[in-house]
Amino acid sequence: MSTPIRIALLGCGTVGSEVVRLVQDQSADLAARVGAPLEIAGVAVRRPERHPDVDPALLTTDVDALIDDPTVDVVIEVIGGIEPVKGWLLRALRSGKSVVSANKALLAEAGDELHAAAASGGADLYYEAAVAGAIPILRPLSESLTGDRIQRVMGIVNGTTNFILSRMDETGSSFAEALAEATDLGYAEADPTADVDGFDAASKAAILAGLAFHSPVVADDVYREGISQVTAGDVASAREMNCTIKLLAICERVSDDGAEAIAVRVHPVMLPRAHPLAGVGDAFNAVFVEAEAAGPLMFYGKGAGGAPTASAVLGDLVAVARNRVAHAAGTVLERYAGLPIRPMGLTPTRYHVSLDVADRAGVLAAVATEFAANDVSISTVRQEGRGEDAQLVIVTHMAPDEALAATVEKLRASDMVRDVVSVMRVEGKEL
Repeated sequence: MSTPIRIALLGCGTVGSEVVRLVQDQSADLAARVGAPLEIAGVAVRRPERHPDVDPALLTTDVDALIDDPTVDVVIEVIGGIEPVKGWLLRALRSGKSVVSANKALLAEAGDELHAAAASGGADLYYEAAVAGAIPILRPLSESLTGDRIQRVMGIVNGTTNFILSRMDETGSSFAEALAEATDLGYAEADPTADVDGFDAASKAAILAGLAFHSPVVADDVYREGISQVTAGDVASAREMNCTIKLLAICERVSDDGAEAIAVRVHPVMLPRAHPLAGVGDAFNAVFVEAEAAGPLMFYGKGAGGAPTASAVLGDLVAVARNRVAHAAGTVLERYAGLPIRPMGLTPTRYHVSLDVADRAGVLAAVATEFAANDVSISTVRQEGRGEDAQLVIVTHMAPDEALAATVEKLRASDMVRDVVSVMRVEGKEL
């Protein structure tokens, strides 16, 4: 076999420790697949004493020395965050070391810069583990489907929020109750902001859109709403329409006055239960791809956790190690399309709007007038309750999101409307 491929591992938490275990336990199989032994050169951690299961000779607190080690061929990064990680990885790539990363926030913000550094150093940059854990989705987009024209990528890419919404649907619990259960089970962090406010999903959406549409997309380009405002009443309303509520990352190729653009958004939606994504429960992830020639494709599996994420990291490690043995480079990032990002306000959507109204003559006509004034067509209307408890539930046809938002603001100011109880976007076929 060839000279060993030496690996520097940055971080040794839940994912990193699993990577160490798998590399050591499966050393013979991995060597056979790669064509050379894989050897861990060092593991950079803050507190070596917290890692008793790792050979102390491998542990170091000197990240710079590990990255600059001339015998290191591949750097695996599972620390997370932007700085100082970005600087470390840029230096590694420019010096010719290939990088495997699970860092979605960094790739969503500086992916193009990292790819440029990889190109200048003749190295590889792989990051399958950054989106949807063990699910192979990034390489299918960048390699398997590179001869096709992708129209849309839509997915559940955050396991914590999917668990919360699934529990609300199954048990009728409130958001707070479902979040508490997710925390107790270890699905939610002590500070769940990145998950429940949609930041995590937005980073992943940016990565997916950039690969699918061959255009630069960063997290700030992604319209984002979280799930903290989803109520048990919203979930019940969705159930009445044979829908469920999911936090979706939606990336689509669109046309603006004949010119192509990209719409990228993350927000909760009411989704018909017949849709393939509607049945994805618990903390699982799934990504639904619509391609021109291949048609609809579904990728499903565990989207988080030490073992699933480590599986994706090892898949990337084998790929870059094979390239090192063959003195070759992997897929080059394609940004030839350079499509602009369409603002959310111009993106056609549908709304489910629940209004607390006075139960008297003229209310429905007044509400309908506000929708018509903004060129928003109503699909269905139903009334729930009578007298002081009356509510109107309206589902619209497709209209620009800004027109729907303007309508809702007008309704909030209307004398006929006591309260806009909830507003939820609707995906899938017309209800």
